[in-house]
Amino acid sequence: MKRFRYYLLNLLTPAFVFGSITGVLTAFAVTLYKVAAGFVISLSEKGYDLLREKTLYLIPVLLAAVGVSFFLAFLYRKIPNLKGGGIPTSIGILRGIITFKWLRNLIGIFALSLITFLSGVPLGNEGPSVQMGTAIGRGTVYSFAKKNKAWDRYAMTGGACAGFSVATGAPISGIMFALEEAHQRLSPMIIIVSATSVMFASITSELLAPIFGVSVTLFPGFDPITLTLSEIWIPLVVGIAIGLFSVAFLYYYRATNYLFNKKLKKVPHSAKIFFVFAVTLFIGLLSPHFISTGHDLILSLFDGEFAVYMLLLILLIRATLTLSANTNKLTGGMFVPFLSLGAVLSAAVGKIIEALFPISSEYYTVILIFGITACIASMMKTPITAIVFAIEALGCHNNILYVILVSAVSFVICEMFGAKSVNDAVVEDRVEELNESKTSKVIDAYITVEKGAFAIGKQIRDIFWPANLFVLSVKHSAHHTAEVDEHGGKAIREGDTLHVRYSTFDEDATREELTAIVGSLAKNEQIVTEV
Repeated sequence: MKRFRYYLLNLLTPAFVFGSITGVLTAFAVTLYKVAAGFVISLSEKGYDLLREKTLYLIPVLLAAVGVSFFLAFLYRKIPNLKGGGIPTSIGILRGIITFKWLRNLIGIFALSLITFLSGVPLGNEGPSVQMGTAIGRGTVYSFAKKNKAWDRYAMTGGACAGFSVATGAPISGIMFALEEAHQRLSPMIIIVSATSVMFASITSELLAPIFGVSVTLFPGFDPITLTLSEIWIPLVVGIAIGLFSVAFLYYYRATNYLFNKKLKKVPHSAKIFFVFAVTLFIGLLSPHFISTGHDLILSLFDGEFAVYMLLLILLIRATLTLSANTNKLTGGMFVPFLSLGAVLSAAVGKIIEALFPISSEYYTVILIFGITACIASMMKTPITAIVFAIEALGCHNNILYVILVSAVSFVICEMFGAKSVNDAVVEDRVEELNESKTSKVIDAYITVEKGAFAIGKQIRDIFWPANLFVLSVKHSAHHTAEVDEHGGKAIREGDTLHVRYSTFDEDATREELTAIVGSLAKNEQIVTEV
């Protein structure tokens, strides 16, 4: 009975109660956001059409861009977590290495990303949707159970997954986001929380979509041709091309980041933001395919009307603009812009294959889908999510073997070159920026699990410990038979002594997180040494 009580309070409550509330609220917020984003993107397209006809309007538009640049630079200085891509920021928050204020983050991300869409900068709305779900997860816990802060990161994880699911219409991929991207580990508790939030978010989204007139899916249902074993070379070629491009893209990100944040560090942030706006504006006047989120571009690619030289030009310009916007911290997501790069490159590969080999144009669609899939597997280093997304959102259920192949090939190439996920690279840069003037402290300590603590009944892998904390061993209390569990394979019990080692820039914040998990540290912590 006592075991059931702990199970009920420490697992079912955060998983089902907070997971369901977070899922429903996230679906409402993201659905409204999709309506607003759709309106603003449409307004941006009409604005560019007008500017192409009446170029004199460029002067007031540029003046407005100057004012907006100063405004954004001011806000980013006051609220740093409104900067940049939503998914990397959410990953940092979920891993406990970035802090934020949930309400102002929710409102700020909603509003500032709309400014990005209006300008035509090639960033998407999926990242902000994930970050808004993360903020709603924290808001749910802080509103209904502020004393139980150990539930915080679970609810935020569910919110992030729900945001991804509603934005893309891919619920299983949303769950995989938590396992493969956010936390990079398999845990029953993460699965339960994520699945609960995604389930309630998906149901709510299905109910709201016809009311607000938005689509629940990111892409329409594709019907690609089914490949045979003799055509296995096609996904192999696409996988190699996307894998090599992903490696080059990571180096391009590093170079762009170095240019804007190292070489041009003394240039005011407002000036760099204006530069991105101005370049986007002039390039957007040349062609709408160079700017905006990339969603419409991906759909237009399936018509096969672009020449190879034009595709390569689009690839270079969009990659440059997206990275420039991201490294200059403009608010917006990179998920669909990344997918558009994979789609553009695979479209070029498809054109070349058609020209060199006697294959039907029917293969063009499946080649594009392979390119999008390989992009997720290599740029984001999430091959399993890529496979699931291809089957779930791109209609590739008849080509599962080839989806696995293209994902594996592109991923292995990135591994061979030691290329990191672009999201992880962005997170590392953000953390380095936030902690630039701080000093890290390493502490080795023994802590005792108190009665009623959140950790009781859970395994080491199920707990979101403070960032950079490692549980070296678990010594069970005297009335239990087992003495030491070095690998964390057994459930934590009341009275257990945990040997932990952690590095931190903020010792008080880390101790507060530990207190929420194991009980009051003031009574039972024994600091052995500062390493």
